[in-house]
Amino acid sequence: MPEPDFTPGASMRVDVWLWAVRMFRARSAATAACKGGHVHVDGHRVKAALKVTAGQTVRVRTPGGERILIVTAMLATRAGAPIAQQCYEDRTPPPDPALRAPVPRRDKGTGRPTKKDRRELDRLRGRRSD
Repeated sequence: MPEPDFTPGASMRVDVWLWAVRMFRARSAATAACKGGHVHVDGHRVKAALKVTAGQTVRVRTPGGERILIVTAMLATRAGAPIAQQCYEDRTPPPDPALRAPVPRRDKGTGRPTKKDRRELDRLRGRRSD
């Protein structure tokens, strides 16, 4: 089982580190996120080959939202979640409860929404103001 490397001067590629600490399922997905501009280190957009060291701030935009991580250790290879969590400090703010509202559901058997129903839904969601 791989052990985290807390050596002060240790560094590794940002895409490998993101994959090793389980932010992405595949290393290719971490590399694609770097190429797409979804990874920032200390406020700068980075390429996949950038070396990260302990103490740096990594911002990652994933489908689940943006994550803010402080690098604390390096992993030689991908490890289980408890070990991976030792390698970063999560500074992500808690999600806004208003954004996590349940999706409205229509009663079974009512059919498709009418134009009036759609307009009412849009007003509730704040998309229309008339």
